[in-house]
Amino acid sequence: MKDAVGVSVVVPLYNKAPYITRCLNSICAQTYGDLEIIVVNDGSTDGGDEVARRYPDARVRLIDQPNAGPGAARNRGVADARGEVIAMLDGDDEWESHYVARSLELLDEYGPETACVTSALLEMPTRFSTAVRWRRIGIPEGPCRVSAQTPPLLLAGIVANMLPSSIVIRKSVFERWGGFYAKTRCLYSEDAHLWMKLLLNHKTAFHADPAVLRHMDASELATNLPGVRPIEPFLVDPDDLRRACPNELAGVLRTFLALRAAKTASVYGYYGLHRQARELVRTFVSPADWRLPFFFVALLASTPAAAWAGRLARLTGLDLRESSRT
Repeated sequence: MKDAVGVSVVVPLYNKAPYITRCLNSICAQTYGDLEIIVVNDGSTDGGDEVARRYPDARVRLIDQPNAGPGAARNRGVADARGEVIAMLDGDDEWESHYVARSLELLDEYGPETACVTSALLEMPTRFSTAVRWRRIGIPEGPCRVSAQTPPLLLAGIVANMLPSSIVIRKSVFERWGGFYAKTRCLYSEDAHLWMKLLLNHKTAFHADPAVLRHMDASELATNLPGVRPIEPFLVDPDDLRRACPNELAGVLRTFLALRAAKTASVYGYYGLHRQARELVRTFVSPADWRLPFFFVALLASTPAAAWAGRLARLTGLDLRESSRT
């Protein structure tokens, strides 16, 4: 490949002016230097694009596009990438200096059948390591492959703990599965749609060293979105996942969708949106799923009584959204 580089780093940028220099500094400080840095300005209005444009490192280049959402921005960056390996970093996060080098070592060690490496994070400012959560959920370290025996709760926990800033992925795999969900201006869980395709079809690897600093106090959509969150793309467009799913894992996917639909329906009921909750339950959940978490809560959420139950839950300080990563 002409002018190829080892790794292409894609940074989606939307109104991150206070943070983008910190982000770029951490990329340029990597011990692995054979990389390009593609900043995709997704219609910023706060001047963050100009900060990136003036950044004093020739490896940084800026692409401008009208606002289309984080998935579309990352897809655009990958389409322009010259590396065979892609790393992504949100504009308000940063990496430890060894992150890229160690991720590449692991990709090489685990072999071409491993699609990506996911590293644990430090949630800032508390410096909580998500490796603690991984151990509680049962996420294994090293390469793993989903099978018909994979517990649905474990699969859901794996998907919820795969985040773009902590994943190094082979470009060929990213392109094979169509990248992030961008059929609509999706602002929530657009990445999980892709992670499910990878998990159903490839080995993926997990590394418990928390070499990614995720700044929870910055204005991230995933952590600071007020009120009820949009329905996940894999529940909006499940047929796309079903087409990508091997026949032997169809049961695993069905149960995963039922689990996530019950959880999402419970959240919608919590906010008094029982009609949306009822549609999710009707579409994805069957009586055979009664052992799944949130099954009975989702049934309640599908009735007009959900509004009263949600008010009571909020009065007690319960937030169902907080368990989405467990």
